[in-house]
This record gives sequence, structure tokens and C-alpha cells, in this order.
Amino acid sequence: MQALILAGGQGSRLKPITDYIPKPLIPINNVPIIEWQIRYLKKFKIENVVICSGYKSEQIQNYLEHKRNFGIKIQHSVEDVPLGTGGALKKAAKIIKDKTFLVLNGDVITTIDITKLYKTPNAIALVELRTRFGTVDFDGMRINNFREKKRVQNIWMNAGIYHLEKNILKDLPRKGAIEDTVFLDYAKKGILSGVSFKDALWFSIDSHKDLEECSHALAFKSIKK
Repeated sequence: MQALILAGGQGSRLKPITDYIPKPLIPINNVPIIEWQIRYLKKFKIENVVICSGYKSEQIQNYLEHKRNFGIKIQHSVEDVPLGTGGALKKAAKIIKDKTFLVLNGDVITTIDITKLYKTPNAIALVELRTRFGTVDFDGMRINNFREKKRVQNIWMNAGIYHLEKNILKDLPRKGAIEDTVFLDYAKKGILSGVSFKDALWFSIDSHKDLEECSHALAFKSIKK
């Protein structure tokens, strides 16, 4: 199965780092995000990865060309102007050969077992919602306990990992987000599925704090690089 990594964003919330390098090359524990992702996909027997890039794409290509030891085929689809997640997939259509394919947002670090998606086409991986802020336990006006970020049980969020049928490509916008277009339409038609993952490590790297928390979590989690 092929997997496409959506790595075209500018990562504006991670400035000034992204003034100099693209978000996928930001290191977490000395390993760039894009390398974490490729090795994660390889762990699940993915042998063909397409990098959909745009901002500073030449740096991504140069890095991956230099790192020749992944043992999988890597191709590139480069957008000249930002196309959004839907447009980036549509542009890469000619490279997609299989009847179904995986998509991974370019800022996701996770241990989700993607093989659980393979039997369900047009499916989104779901993780339990995590609060952005600490929460408190209180009784009346008395605070009993402080809690840091935690999962909100049975409220699910998009994990940024998809298993899609190739015929979805014809429905994608040439420019725009798949989440705001095709997914909404497919959900209304009842042809979009969700596969939930309860205890997997999952981070979407969108801020400096995300980088810090992900780095800390990976340091204490056994993940093959």
C-alpha cells in the first residue's frame, strides 16, 4: 500500500524555526519529524511513500536524498502554491497506483496501529479529545485537585490519518482542505467511517509546546527510529 505524507504547510506557529527550515525537518530528539513518520510507516510494511510538499520543498528532498537508508521508495509531489490538503492529494493523483492508499498529516507523531484501518476504506483514525488546558476538580467553591491535559473520554477527534479509496480523488477540490469539502459531503452521505484508537501515543506538532511535550513523551516511550 502507498502512503502520502501531507508536508506542504508553512508551520507559521513554529516561527522562527520555520523561517529557516520547513516544519517536516524540525528535529524531535534529534530526528526530523519527516523521518519519524517514514520509519513509522515502514514499521507497518509501507514500501512506497509520496511526500506532498510545498514550502521549502527542496530542503525536504535534499534531506531524504541524503538519507538513503530508509529501504523504501520515496516519491515527491511538489505544489507551487499552497493547495490545501485536498488540493495536494489531487495533484499527487497520477502517482497513486493502488485502489486504496493511506494519508498522514505531516505533523503527526503517533504509535497508532494503522493496520486496523486497512480493512475499512474511506476511514479516518480517531483519538480521544485532549484538553489544551489543565482542568480542576471542585466541589461547590472548593478546588480539590488540579490535572494537566487529559483525554476527554468518548469524545473523538480526527487523528490526521486516513485510508482512502482512489476514486475519492475525482471529488477532491483543486484547492482546499479535504476536511472541509469531501469529508463533510461523504459524512452526510454515510460513506465515511471512523476507527477509534484509545491508548495510542499521538501528537500533532503545531506549536513550540507541542514539540516540548512530544519530545518528553518519546523519551519515555519505546518507538523504533
